Amino acid sequence: MKTFTEYLWFETKQQRELVRLTPQVAQCVQKSGIREGMVLVSAMHITAGVFVNDNEPGLFEDIWQWLENLAPTDPHYHHHHTGEDNGDAHLKSLLVHHQVMVPVTQGKLDLGPWQEVFYAEFDGCRKKRVVLKVMGE
Repeated sequence: MKTFTEYLWFETKQQRELVRLTPQVAQCVQKSGIREGMVLVSAMHITAGVFVNDNEPGLFEDIWQWLENLAPTDPHYHHHHTGEDNGDAHLKSLLVHHQVMVPVTQGKLDLGPWQEVFYAEFDGCRKKRVVLKVMGE
């Protein structure tokens, strides 16, 4: 089995932001030379997430609303007693999760017809990264 690793760096302009990663992940798979296997896409921060879903703005609004309903921006989190102000970002990350595995078939991402890979930033405006790890033959 071969592996190939690449890092993507982000500094979002907004506190909460979605970044479409599909083109960068596909390019990484191509550079790896791996034809059959998997690619791990993993946020390397505890206030961000990675997920696969439809690239549709109405859905993005629904996702943000759903996350805000489940983990609202609120000054009363216990985490804030440590001097932090991002308790909700940690909880949102848990809801979305921090990584996904995407199959690679014949040297390409094997996604469904509407599926895209997204990075979800919940505590942005500072430098963050994602690791891409392609594994296979």
